[in-house]
Amino acid sequence: QIAPAPIHSLPTALPPPPSPRAEERCRNANRSLTWHVCVRDRPDRSLPPSAVPAAATMRLLSVPQGSLSGRPRSWAAVAPPRSSTRSFRPAPAAPSPRGAGAASRAVATAGSRTDTLRRLLRQDGILKGPCCHDALSARLIERAGFSFTFMSGFCTSAAKLGAPDTGLISYAEMLDQGRYIMEATKTIPVIGDGDTGYGNAMNVKRTVRGYAQAGFAGILIEDQVSPKSCGHVRGKRVVSREEAVLRIRAAADARDEGADILIVARTDARQAVSMDEAMARCAAFADAGADILFVDALESEAEMAQLCTLGGKAAALPKMANMLEGGGKTPMMRPEQLEKMGFKLVAYPLSLLGVSIRAMETALEGLKDGVPPGPRQLGSFADIQAAVGFPEYFAEEGRYALSSPVEGAAETVTGSAATAAAAAAAISGSKGASPAEPSPKPSAEPAAEPTPQAASANAAVEADAVIEEQATNASTRSLSRTAKNDDKKRSGDAQFFLVRITDKRTGLVKLETRIPTGFLAGLSALVPSVQGFDVEKLMKRALSTDQEPGSTVFSTVQGDDKVEVFLE
Repeated sequence: QIAPAPIHSLPTALPPPPSPRAEERCRNANRSLTWHVCVRDRPDRSLPPSAVPAAATMRLLSVPQGSLSGRPRSWAAVAPPRSSTRSFRPAPAAPSPRGAGAASRAVATAGSRTDTLRRLLRQDGILKGPCCHDALSARLIERAGFSFTFMSGFCTSAAKLGAPDTGLISYAEMLDQGRYIMEATKTIPVIGDGDTGYGNAMNVKRTVRGYAQAGFAGILIEDQVSPKSCGHVRGKRVVSREEAVLRIRAAADARDEGADILIVARTDARQAVSMDEAMARCAAFADAGADILFVDALESEAEMAQLCTLGGKAAALPKMANMLEGGGKTPMMRPEQLEKMGFKLVAYPLSLLGVSIRAMETALEGLKDGVPPGPRQLGSFADIQAAVGFPEYFAEEGRYALSSPVEGAAETVTGSAATAAAAAAAISGSKGASPAEPSPKPSAEPAAEPTPQAASANAAVEADAVIEEQATNASTRSLSRTAKNDDKKRSGDAQFFLVRITDKRTGLVKLETRIPTGFLAGLSALVPSVQGFDVEKLMKRALSTDQEPGSTVFSTVQGDDKVEVFLE
């Protein structure tokens, strides 16, 4: 896994040695560490490694860790003979858009979210983490650039159940919410609230494994009795110190047995028993294998400093502070103050949930009087689309656009890629967006049901409706269709026909629509009045004679309707 290159071009430096914990785990499991090296043959040695074709024969080398001692001069020294390796030819990969290969390789080598959290904990500076409660809040936290986020049980119970944090939410519901959060975010480390572990020590191990498999970088396990409650409300009760330590030991064992996750050990003994008991439990948690220590509801700066000055194994572990907004028991402090005191992480549990509740209540009060929130409170629809990921969706959708299934339309329509790009640009507020198009006038009589072929054609060319901001008035938002620009982008310099149906008696335009030149086959289904005419022949003749835009290509009268087709 070092690099996809021939063995003679790999760096002679050996990979970093495994951590002592990994070696210990392998010894306990009676297993040995093995390095797996992928080798790609380079038939023409005059070519640089980067020019080796993707379909070149590859070999898989399994190299025991012990054979790497002595620092060989090259990887060829530890590679088995060609005859002892397995060869295969990878299937040719589908072409990717420019830059996609590099991006995917970067993601593949970026490591897990747990590795990211470990790296952040080793770096200087305090890590600030607003608490999330669902996929959208986690997405916004990551988009804002925060180092990590904490999936709060208090907030998740409120958002998912509309219920207090009193042990009502289950393991399955928390895990389900966590999976949505991982799907909505990309790389931000997420620490999940594992409450009491949802049972005895065996339940704790299952909870830790489940959170790790869902993608959490860390899990918090606490020592309250079940049902538990928020650490800053009354009625705090904790289990015995022995049982509390067994929970943390079980969680650490699950981690050491393969769950890629960090263990945040929390105690509520400060409120339930005493500060001395809380410190004793933290020291015991560190000995049991915790990765991060957290005491909830500390009541003074002196108590916070006492946590950060613990000795023994606890001295080397990161400490997390909880800045409960709105009136908790712990004094509010600036991040730089907390860092100077010795804290490595700080969580802000109620910021997003609290402002959401207040904003929704304010909006509902206005709606009672028929007054929706203004642009200052609501933002534009384009802002909302961007927040939930429409630009990224449209950009990725364009990579998998289908060519048109309608015969003769290949040169006109290339799929939805242009539409996706235009919609993403419009949502992002890009310059040069098309002006608002007037809506077609309603037809006085219903059009005939389109044939399946015509319906397919319509599905291929219909433009996405995008909400855009109007520059004429900052406080006014309106709908705008980007259909005209999208059609032009799809077809290059292709022309369109304007089809208009007018009532002869009143002069009212019943229907006015634009049809690309490549979709003439479906015109008779859309406009039954032209049935019986060789429309395609008339249109092609008009195009071949280079008629001026706006000239009449076809005109007929059917009953009270006058049908006209113009060249745009």
